[in-house]
Amino acid sequence: MNNRYFTALLPLAIATMAACNGGKQQPQQAGPQTPQITVFKVSEERVNVQDAYPGTVTALNQTELRAEVNGYVTAIHVADGASVSKGQKLYDIDRTRYQSARDQAQANLEIAESNLQRVEKDLQRYETLAEQDAIAKQTLDYARTDLSNAKAQVASARAALVTANTDLQRSVITAPFAGTIGISQVRLGALVSAGTTLLNTISSTNPIAVDIPINERSISTFVQLQKSAPDSTFALVLPGQQAYPHHGKLTIIDRAINPQTGTLTARIVFPNQDGLLRAGMNTNILVASQDQGEQIVIPTKAITQQLSAATVFVLTDSSTVSQREVKLGAVVKDKIIVRDGLKVGETIAVDGIQSLREGMKVQVIEPQKATPAAP
Repeated sequence: MNNRYFTALLPLAIATMAACNGGKQQPQQAGPQTPQITVFKVSEERVNVQDAYPGTVTALNQTELRAEVNGYVTAIHVADGASVSKGQKLYDIDRTRYQSARDQAQANLEIAESNLQRVEKDLQRYETLAEQDAIAKQTLDYARTDLSNAKAQVASARAALVTANTDLQRSVITAPFAGTIGISQVRLGALVSAGTTLLNTISSTNPIAVDIPINERSISTFVQLQKSAPDSTFALVLPGQQAYPHHGKLTIIDRAINPQTGTLTARIVFPNQDGLLRAGMNTNILVASQDQGEQIVIPTKAITQQLSAATVFVLTDSSTVSQREVKLGAVVKDKIIVRDGLKVGETIAVDGIQSLREGMKVQVIEPQKATPAAP
């Protein structure tokens, strides 16, 4: 009887349990959600990108003027800081004694030449007499020896005259090239020594150069700029952020990299008619990059870096994305220039690109309507 009672209650218990569950079924596993992205339509913008390099103003020609003879400074012909022309007289050093030495050397040469003429005539007479056997052969030999000695004396006298003339010329210091002379290091009446006493320094001022350091990665760019750079490529900023009114031209790239700094020196030459640039001045050189004018510019956050390649996700007509490699240029604030890989009018993904894959279907939303991604 108990078994029949249990059998009768079993359907009722099952019905009661179903009622307690509220008739709900077990939840099923949710499928993957469609990624939501914001997009950017590719367009061109006018950009002017310049790279800045620290520069040092350097004179194309600069030399120290030192005394080449000993003596007292007897005249100073230019004022400190004056502009001078090539060959202009600058200093006189005790010319009187060097003029006397030169006159003495000239007189010694004339004596030697007169003696040579006498010996030559004597030799001619001795040779005539020797043909007639009228003199001893030894006398003829002595005459020939005297001729050789007389020629040597003339050569020595000429060399002494050259030395005296050189010293006389060096007693006058002249400008080796046109430029600006500095502050004189000696005054009138100062005693100077040959090869040691610094008189002054002269440097060329127009044109003038600015040397900048470049790294190894920039060598190919600067080599190309040296061959065919537009006139407006190199601009200069003076101390105080004042723009220099003239553009420069790249003329020299140094032969080797400095092992201490790891950089190479490039020299840009500027006109300097007004004398605004002075040797030793620190400036900044602005070099216009190849990213000039109308360029394709996209938000930087749209770029995905994979090893050494940069890619973007391009939206297709079927609401899917295609990953495409692009060649990047310079950064412009929060955007970056794309040199190759995109066309004007294409649409790229900007936000929500972290979870995107090739060929994935996406949902385009407005930036302000974006919802947080599901955990």
